[in-house]
Amino acid sequence: MDAFTAGLLQRIKSTEHDLHRAREAGDDFLAEVEEAELDDLRRLAQEHGVQVAAS
Repeated sequence: MDAFTAGLLQRIKSTEHDLHRAREAGDDFLAEVEEAELDDLRRLAQEHGVQVAAS
């Protein structure tokens, strides 16, 4: 796995974690921000052929 792929997958995992924490805290604004970031990261992964595990 190259550095780009590893970094992208790590960012996705971290953002998923942050999204979960925002939802648990009831922070709707932060959850929206994290969802948008996650969408962007998943789109980037798809554009570069990076397989992302469903969560």
